[in-house]
Amino acid sequence: MSVITIFCGTFCNESLLIREVAKHTGYKLLTDEDIAARASVISGMAENKIKNAFSAKTSVFNKFTHEKERAVAWLRLALAEMLSENVLIAGFTGQLIPREISHVLRICLIADMKFRSAAAMKAQKLSEKEAFALIHSQDEDRASWAHTLFRIKDPWDTSLYDIIIPTDKMKEDEIVTLISENLRSEVIRPTAASQKAAQDFILSADVEVALAKEGHSAGVSARDGAVTLTINKHVLMLNRLEEELKAIVTKVPGVESVETRVGKGYHQADIYRKYDFELPKLLLVDDEREFVQTLSERLLIRDVVAAVAYDGESALDMVNEDEPEVMILDLKMPGIDGIEVLRRVKQTRPEIEVIILTGHGSEDDKKICMELGAFAYLQKPVTIDVLSETFKKAKEKMQKATDGK
Repeated sequence: MSVITIFCGTFCNESLLIREVAKHTGYKLLTDEDIAARASVISGMAENKIKNAFSAKTSVFNKFTHEKERAVAWLRLALAEMLSENVLIAGFTGQLIPREISHVLRICLIADMKFRSAAAMKAQKLSEKEAFALIHSQDEDRASWAHTLFRIKDPWDTSLYDIIIPTDKMKEDEIVTLISENLRSEVIRPTAASQKAAQDFILSADVEVALAKEGHSAGVSARDGAVTLTINKHVLMLNRLEEELKAIVTKVPGVESVETRVGKGYHQADIYRKYDFELPKLLLVDDEREFVQTLSERLLIRDVVAAVAYDGESALDMVNEDEPEVMILDLKMPGIDGIEVLRRVKQTRPEIEVIILTGHGSEDDKKICMELGAFAYLQKPVTIDVLSETFKKAKEKMQKATDGK
């Protein structure tokens, strides 16, 4: 027997069709949620951070921490370990399976926008404009995923699938029958070569995770214990990087040899940097742009990753989307002021430590802020040493609270 993967647009009657295919074939259904849950267990990363890999939006901190890349590495390993014959993989993760594993029937379910919009309007009681915006956002996630994996902008590109099925133009039983008939094709039956490729997939996923743990990202392929690493960004000292990567990979069980090479992206302007996912994540909130940019650069020198917001509304959005650990917050800003930002942060994300840094506050302001849960209240001007030490203590407090959960 073989493997089925189904990638689909939303509001294409996909949920019912996936259940019917699993029921008709007797295949075990694995969803993105199942694989993300397993990836969370084996990695120690929070499941919501694993699932963030499916989103087109990337955290402002990702260029330093590369959480998205690490999440994809762990998803690939979880999938490789769970991959067996007679499974139906529904969602994003099925596209992680290498083409060398030929006993996979790759299905795409999609419908035209008119059909999808009508379905969204009915299911979620949306206006036509709201339905279109929702579907567009969800399609952006799928397009971003396809571009990340294949450098293809169209998630419905025919090169990615064996069959593309228009769910608005075929009946449910016809779709199930079509998939079942193709599942019996000789082309996708397991062979010794495809089963060996599945084993190679596990090894390459193990290697990718080993590299990610050490802050590295490279293309990985494996065949019969021989691993090839592809470096796709320019590096000033290539030989040193190659030796470091080889030292990591040779320790992975099952690796017999390691070869490195440069890829197509190596000659572009991007510079290869080893990433540090333990860097603390700080959000600076201040409407004095020159001050906050300078402060951000000085903190980065001290290995503190600082994102910047220039008003309270933006800060609250970033708290929800980017998950900072500590905030340094000004009080006097246009729109939502610092006290109101502090109040809302402590209501919704109490684990975030907030340091008030202001040049205009009063003793009454200080009292209110401390009662609301501020970690510290500092007056401008303040030395970078004092601010760094305060941030360090706030980070330690936040970490202890997180570890204690």
